[in-house]
Amino acid sequence: MSLKDCKIIDLPKIEDHRGNLTFIEEMNQIPFSVKRVYYLYDVPGGSVRGGHSHKKQHEFLIAVNGSFDVILKEGENEVRHHLNRSYYGLHIPEMVWRELDNFSTGSICLVLNSGFFDETDYIRDYDDFEKNYRLHQ
Repeated sequence: MSLKDCKIIDLPKIEDHRGNLTFIEEMNQIPFSVKRVYYLYDVPGGSVRGGHSHKKQHEFLIAVNGSFDVILKEGENEVRHHLNRSYYGLHIPEMVWRELDNFSTGSICLVLNSGFFDETDYIRDYDDFEKNYRLHQ
């Protein structure tokens, strides 16, 4: 996979005077089955999260509150996405390096993942990622 496979996906937004509702159905709004859900919150100002790639797992990131940036990298190419709405998210397939920064106060990043936690699926060193990425091309 590559940066071109990372996409912002609009989610259904049902507006109502009592409050809005957005939903996500696996294999409908997102192109994978969800095995794990986690969220990042209370991230101190100036902190960077992520800093890894997955070998096989897909992720879908949503700013359910506040905002943050997702930086995607491969080689010399870098793309920055600013997530700040709860009715869209960013699909990141396997073998794409990601970092998160620029968290606003009170922001919450919801992550839907295609696999259960497996440390062997992570690449946490960018040089190792670059070597693995070239092997997959």
